[in-house]
Amino acid sequence: MKFLWSDQNRFQKWLDIELLACEAQANLGIIPKTALPKIKKKAKFDVERIVQIEEKTKHDVVAFLTNLAENIGKEAKYVHYGMTSSDILDTSLSLLMREAGEVILQDLDNLSLSLKKKAFEFKHTPMIGRTHGVHAEPITLGLKFALWYAEVQRNMERLKRAIETISVGKISGAVGTFSNLDPRVEEYVCKKLELKPAPISSQIIQRDRHAEFMTALAIIASSIEKFATEIRNLQRTEILELEEGFAKGQKGSSAMPHKRNPITCERLCGLARLVRTNAQAALENITLWHERDISHSSVERVIIPDSTILVDYMLTQFTKIIENLLVYPDNMRKNLEKTRGMIFSGRLLLALSEKTPSKEDAYLMVQDNAMKAWNRNENFRDLIKNDQRVKKYLSEKEIEECFSLDYYLRNVDYIFKRVFGQKR
Repeated sequence: MKFLWSDQNRFQKWLDIELLACEAQANLGIIPKTALPKIKKKAKFDVERIVQIEEKTKHDVVAFLTNLAENIGKEAKYVHYGMTSSDILDTSLSLLMREAGEVILQDLDNLSLSLKKKAFEFKHTPMIGRTHGVHAEPITLGLKFALWYAEVQRNMERLKRAIETISVGKISGAVGTFSNLDPRVEEYVCKKLELKPAPISSQIIQRDRHAEFMTALAIIASSIEKFATEIRNLQRTEILELEEGFAKGQKGSSAMPHKRNPITCERLCGLARLVRTNAQAALENITLWHERDISHSSVERVIIPDSTILVDYMLTQFTKIIENLLVYPDNMRKNLEKTRGMIFSGRLLLALSEKTPSKEDAYLMVQDNAMKAWNRNENFRDLIKNDQRVKKYLSEKEIEECFSLDYYLRNVDYIFKRVFGQKR
């Protein structure tokens, strides 16, 4: 990813586009065919020389073309013939964004494989599900990983669509009218680069395309933040169901030697804010004056490389977190029992509702005992078993069945089939 956004690679993309344009125009008889082999042989650039020239010209494309002319000689007048700077800038940016997107797609695929492996490993490992941060009903750790896997799959599809949207080229001149270009030049260059010609352009490819790509990256970053935040919460001392791997020799605090902190998850949560901020800047780049101004240009030189590099890093780091994650099933079991049976209130409510005159009557019986258990630190199951109102409708066996963990987790296999298909 670092090389992808280097000056060397960027200028090479520019050169590739210029040479393809020369090929097209030579084939069409617009420039002399005899000039083409000379241009191809001598067309070279030097990054340091381009930077030196740009200090004077204050224009990177002019500096690039000047450096090419120094090496090519008189045939250089046929390079960039009829074109405008944005023809190579925007077409090359599409190529770079596509390549960066493909790197990130591979990162997402790697994360998917790690999550799938963890999902099946802990498919039937019970833990408490939480809503509002409060114990709700039992789930399994495998379901949590399966949920994340499904979200990563959606992110992959979203990014694929965004890559398709940005995979367009533009060789149509100063305001997109092909005033000094044959449209067949654009068609030729784009076909060679495996891009589609933008159906219509102004001086530039329209920035809603770039915003879609950047927004897809922002959603990916936000998903990582979501997953990392869950690990951070489950690493709390009072919970300790999951924990970031802690390497030998690692230090958690300069003052407190006992500390084992979720530092990488915290780092990823912070970086997600940057990626979202960059997406906002990309949205603001959509609006430009008339056929184009360059208020978007300086922004893009920062936000597009930065966001792709950040998301690549975030996905790589989070995959390592998943692969080295510490899991504590015993703590999960203890936490399941922390409310002394209250997490089974939903099943009890349904069982009572089937036999009481109204669901409201059943709700009041269950809630009354739940509040007693909560306020008095008593066992909810014992309170239910001793409640004469409940015993009027449910036998001891029926009550006991309401406190079955298996009942709550009986559809785990069904959910896994929906997420992963019939086979692993």
